[in-house]
Amino acid sequence: MMLSALFFYLFATMCVGAGVMVIAAKNPVHAVLYLIFAFFNAAGLFVLLGAEFIAMILVVVYVGAVMVLFLFVVMMLDVNFAELRAGFLKYLPVGAIVGILLLVELVFVVGAWLTAPDLIRDAPTPPASEMSNTQALGELLYTRYVYLFEAAGLILLVAMIGAIVLTLHHKRDVRRQSVAAQVGRTRETAIEVVQVETGKGLK
Repeated sequence: MMLSALFFYLFATMCVGAGVMVIAAKNPVHAVLYLIFAFFNAAGLFVLLGAEFIAMILVVVYVGAVMVLFLFVVMMLDVNFAELRAGFLKYLPVGAIVGILLLVELVFVVGAWLTAPDLIRDAPTPPASEMSNTQALGELLYTRYVYLFEAAGLILLVAMIGAIVLTLHHKRDVRRQSVAAQVGRTRETAIEVVQVETGKGLK
């Protein structure tokens, strides 16, 4: 019990510190690396909670795919973040209001053992089950929420196609390979026999 509490405070402290560094880092590449570090610590917290499947998904999907892809995009596209931050003061009041509301909610959640001790004492305990966390999650997703799960997949597919359509632009002055024209050409269109007169050459 003491060891699990020690690891909880270790992972939680490092996760919060990495989240603060994501916001405070001036270099966007460093911010992405701090975010990857925060994901690893969040995965450690999920392992302590017994949700090993969610922890592995967090590492494999978010760290292994999304964040690495985002890191490559930041490094290769050379995005001008100074221009993106130019309108920071314009949206500062709205962001401050949202931040204060989230802080109040966190205070109520963390201080629930003082404000509502009966609510915490009477909280239902999860039923004991012999199946693993991964099996239980699969049973829930593919039975009770199977239609919602498929609808979420369709929404992501439509979003991906829309992003490709909106960002894929063809330039008119760029010469591109036409495989159909290459395969469908004949001898008459590929070879031209020219009679060259002696001493005159080709014009």
